[in-house]
Amino acid sequence: MLKRTLIFTSPCRLTVKYGQLQVEKKDEALKTAPIEDIGYIILDSQQIILSMPLLNALRENNTAVIFCDEIHHPRSMLLNLDGNTIQSELFRAQIAASEPLKKNIWKQTIEAKLRNQSAVLNYVGSNGKDILSISKQVKSGDSDNREGYAARLYWPRLFGYDFRRLREGLPPNNMLNYGYAIIRAGIAKALAGSGLLNTLGIHHRNRYNAFCLADDIMEPYRPFVDAVVYELNDIFPDCENLNKEIKPELISVLSCDCKMGNETRPLMLAMNATSASLAQCFNGKNRSIEFPEFIV
Repeated sequence: MLKRTLIFTSPCRLTVKYGQLQVEKKDEALKTAPIEDIGYIILDSQQIILSMPLLNALRENNTAVIFCDEIHHPRSMLLNLDGNTIQSELFRAQIAASEPLKKNIWKQTIEAKLRNQSAVLNYVGSNGKDILSISKQVKSGDSDNREGYAARLYWPRLFGYDFRRLREGLPPNNMLNYGYAIIRAGIAKALAGSGLLNTLGIHHRNRYNAFCLADDIMEPYRPFVDAVVYELNDIFPDCENLNKEIKPELISVLSCDCKMGNETRPLMLAMNATSASLAQCFNGKNRSIEFPEFIV
């Protein structure tokens, strides 16, 4: 089931009654939405009041609640810590994962990312054939950094030779950052739902990062954001402030179509398939991860 993504950008009071999210705004009629239909809530105002019963209801529904800071960038999220019936068993399998297994998982992850980068370049009318070839050269653990080599080819072709992909860089870096934060939250939610520990990554190992595994697994999903930002950059060039027109477009990446095997499904559902297949890799039932393919 494709669940709804709700974004709140103005002062309001959010509560729950009879399984319904209730939205109260000054001088506006009360609005409601079934909790069970909500997959993501993005809180993008410093003047939002939430009730504890609502937060508990969202937790039980495994809804990702994303909090934005005073400059409107997603900074933290609320996740269910008990989202799977065999969570402790999966935690143990994840912790016990061998180094060869983790290197193989990372290899598959980078291969999928490069395939999607190639497809995005083809989609925007550029040439992605060499990046597709590079995806076939990735070694275990990406030991010779094919990811980095492909990035030096990818970014100039997508946004021009003056573009530098930096977190604090010039636009459209801000749009990329926002879109990646949404994807990261979606992946973290899916991993928690599959009973996996977001803190324990397979490649990222920053001691200060509570979402290392999400940062690993989101890599093949980044090109989907890149494609959305490419189109937005034509409409809003050099846009330093993300307005109310841009943010919904970036959030809509969660519902864009992708290919998973022989099926076409929304990216939001693909995340669940990816996380479930990763859990099977950790518990020894499978050796391949399902990643989405960008549709040209």
